[in-house]
Amino acid sequence: MQTFDKENFDEQVLNSSGLILVDFWSPQCEDCLELLPQIEALAEKYGDKMKFGKLDGSKNRRLSIAQKILGFPAVVIYKDGEKVAEFIKEFTIEDLEDRINELLQ
Repeated sequence: MQTFDKENFDEQVLNSSGLILVDFWSPQCEDCLELLPQIEALAEKYGDKMKFGKLDGSKNRRLSIAQKILGFPAVVIYKDGEKVAEFIKEFTIEDLEDRINELLQ
C-alpha cells in the first residue's frame, strides 16, 4: 500500500490510469485505525488488479478539502484520475469490496 501526500497525489492518483483506492484517514480517528487493517487486506487481495494507498488527511488538509473529503474515515476509488466511488464515515468493508468487484468487471 502506497502513501500519498500533497507531493505525489496528482502524479500517482489524478494523472494515473486504472483503478486506485485512496484511504483518507487521520491518526486521531479511531474508526480509521480500525479500518486500516481491513483496507490492507483488500490491498493484498486485489493489489494485482488495482493500486491502493492511504493519505493522512490531518497532514494534507488542503488536499483533502480539494477532494471534498470533509470527514473521516473516507475511502475514494478513482478510475483514470476521476472519482468513481466514495465512502464516507459509515460504511462496511463488504460495501467497499462489492464496489471494487463491480468496477473490476
